[in-house]
Amino acid sequence: MPGIKVHPNDSFEEAYRKFKKQIDRNLIVTEARARRFFETATEKRKKQKISARKKMLKRLYMLRRYESRL
Repeated sequence: MPGIKVHPNDSFEEAYRKFKKQIDRNLIVTEARARRFFETATEKRKKQKISARKKMLKRLYMLRRYESRL
């Protein structure tokens, strides 16, 4: 569970910023959003399409990087 220790000389903004950073590092907001909303079949297909494109571009990048060394 995320939590921070607030020092006496810290302002509220600094403490809030530290807390937000810790939440982002633990992916709490992302996971909560993923569990909160119902995902339709269309959204699932869209995410799969996006991930397939990213995977293909990564492979292409790695292949070009490998070929440039030869």
